[in-house]
Amino acid sequence: MEITIEDALPEEGKVLFFNKPKYWTSFQLVGRVRYLLSRKYRVKKLKCGHAGTLDPLASGVMIVCIGKATKRIESFQNHSKEYIATLRLGATTPSFDEETPVNQTYAFEHITKELFLQILETFKGEIEQIPPIFSACKVEGKRAYKMAKEGEVPELRPKKVTIHEVEILKFSLPEVVLRVSCSKGTYIRSLARDLGIALQSGAYLTDLIRTKVGEVELKDCLKIEEFLPEIKAMDVKVHIHSIKSE
Repeated sequence: MEITIEDALPEEGKVLFFNKPKYWTSFQLVGRVRYLLSRKYRVKKLKCGHAGTLDPLASGVMIVCIGKATKRIESFQNHSKEYIATLRLGATTPSFDEETPVNQTYAFEHITKELFLQILETFKGEIEQIPPIFSACKVEGKRAYKMAKEGEVPELRPKKVTIHEVEILKFSLPEVVLRVSCSKGTYIRSLARDLGIALQSGAYLTDLIRTKVGEVELKDCLKIEEFLPEIKAMDVKVHIHSIKSE
């Protein structure tokens, strides 16, 4: 008889909190977790998925669901998110971050902290934003980033998102660091792009950390290199949580 990891899990499944490393894709993190757990429990089948993609150049909170808990992924995706975003003013890139090289530069000397705060206020609440062309959004069944890499320019429709809170943590031109609390579906890269335009300049992300998903904070998360010792010791109560059935 083929054994699955669900046989070793409680009926409701498990949820794991990870700090996704920068430069890893979300798929790579899930794949690594699946591999480590499959080896640990010597099973061939393992349902495993994440509750919200992070860009490869972003790090931070990623919720991974195991077993029957994968049925709850959508509910986790609906939670608000919090980010620490580092912006570089005075330039743009096609991907709105450092994945692609700078394609245009702009003046930024006219931007004061007072002006930045004034513009920032206009982005609070419900706004419309166009996702980056280098994103997983689909256009006629094809991923936008694949179209962009093939030289196409996908037409992406504006989406309504909500910026709950946004504040300046550091203002040292050309660098600005923001804390952003927002709804699901918000692209912080697009927020950076739009802020640059509103400031009559340009802007792109140089760093992005997701610090919170719902009530899950970065301090609650394991680094992937800490996970193997955790499962070896079978001491995973703090970082692997059972989900209670509603």
